[in-house]
Amino acid sequence: MAKNTEIQNIPLDKFRFAKGRDLDHDSKFDTKPVSYFQGAFRRFAKNKGAVVGGIVIAFLVLFALIAPFFTPFTPVYYDQMYSYVTPKNNWFAENNMGFWDGGKQKNVSYLGFIKDLAIAQETGRDVIMGGKYEETTDKDGGKLYSYRYDTYFGVGFGKYKTISKEEFEDIQRYQNETGRQVLYPTVKISDRPTLEKNKYDANIYYKMENPKASIIRPKVDAQGNVIANYWKYEAGDVSPLIPEYNSLRIEGENGFTENGKQYFYAYGRKVDGGIEVRAEYYEYYIYQHTQVIKDGIEEPTFWFGTTETGKDIFACLAYGARFSFVFAIGVAVFNFLVGITWGSISGYYGGKIDLTMERIAEIMGAIPTIIVITLLKYHMGRSSHVLVLLIAFFLTGWIGTAGRTRMQFYRFKNQEYVLAARTLGARDARIMFKHIFPNGIGTLVTGAALTIPGMIYTETSFTYLGIINLEAGSITSVGTLIAAAKTSITANAAYVAVFPCMFLVLLMLSFNLFGNGLRDAFNPSLRGTED
Repeated sequence: MAKNTEIQNIPLDKFRFAKGRDLDHDSKFDTKPVSYFQGAFRRFAKNKGAVVGGIVIAFLVLFALIAPFFTPFTPVYYDQMYSYVTPKNNWFAENNMGFWDGGKQKNVSYLGFIKDLAIAQETGRDVIMGGKYEETTDKDGGKLYSYRYDTYFGVGFGKYKTISKEEFEDIQRYQNETGRQVLYPTVKISDRPTLEKNKYDANIYYKMENPKASIIRPKVDAQGNVIANYWKYEAGDVSPLIPEYNSLRIEGENGFTENGKQYFYAYGRKVDGGIEVRAEYYEYYIYQHTQVIKDGIEEPTFWFGTTETGKDIFACLAYGARFSFVFAIGVAVFNFLVGITWGSISGYYGGKIDLTMERIAEIMGAIPTIIVITLLKYHMGRSSHVLVLLIAFFLTGWIGTAGRTRMQFYRFKNQEYVLAARTLGARDARIMFKHIFPNGIGTLVTGAALTIPGMIYTETSFTYLGIINLEAGSITSVGTLIAAAKTSITANAAYVAVFPCMFLVLLMLSFNLFGNGLRDAFNPSLRGTED
């Protein structure tokens, strides 16, 4: 009461008329208006995890698109002679980095060591990398050797190879022109091991302590060098087995002299179907690809190593990632279009239409994908498994998008702006896709983005389990590589599993971060919640 009395008793001289400049008006905005998508992009850019996820996804997509152009190998290529060779980069190998150089740590007995030493001694290759090894003794007094082993040079000669006379002469031409030795002196049948499993082993070129033994032990001289046992014949001898088939001389064109007699080494043995030779596989591989096949492969260098069957992991991963992305994006786009159409009609009209469409979607969604694929494989016979996967995902992949779209239409269809548009005579299609759909696009885009890794993961799971076999054609996938890696663990070749698993982990993790960022950007009210 006292305060009201004081207000009423304010002297008149305290009042004055206000002028126009004394009035405060709303000031004009200095900034430009921001659209819905601009605001979403700004919110997304503030989410560091989502940005990193987007960068990783971009890197994986670029790898899938570009990497196949940087390798001469393809998914259909394989070479079983080079199974389980380790990852190799020429720069690391040339600079002796001890990493990514095609080598691996090897711990063997004396017999395993001397066999590797024999290949190195004959070919001059760095089979025992750097010539360094450590010698220890086990509890029984036996010698153990530890060294870094070159998985490419360690292949040596493999088995004896039968080639045509024309190829034999062409290899000699190649050797003369390049100075690279492919063919080495062969060994007489009578001087080879007795057992069938060892008789055609071209790496056994040396004298043996017991040719009849199951495990061949080389003879060595006082210096520890393996004693060669090449087939030699005296100059002037005539043999129906070795007429003119002699390649480059190791000791010169005129052979070599021993005990006053001149001898030649036999570089080939005439057999049914051609000439049996000992060809160092590393050089023979280069000769085949540069002189015969001419497929752009200059030497055996596999950046990510090879599988059990000799497939190049880098090429398979690059082509497999490309297939996975193209397949998942194509299916996701199709399912998105079908899903929003189905969900829009169901959610907008409601009533019996919604009830019928929802029941159909529920019935189709209740059928497990694996059952759908099994039935399709049974009824489609020998059809491509890619086609089976496409049909299976097309049949049921749109149901999740349809459900989210239906929910958004139920949420917005009774809003005032929708009632106003309907009152002004707007058609149903315009109301659905001009007024309602844009307001729910944030949730739908987020769901569509997360559908892509889901498709890739499902396809990977099916190929890993062998339900889908993409190697039946010229296609491969990440799941096929992971399936091939199951046997590599016991073969001490973990790298076969590391690269495809790393790709899959990065893909799923980055898409999860990216999807959460999209959700927070398009739906700020849902920030921090879990999908």
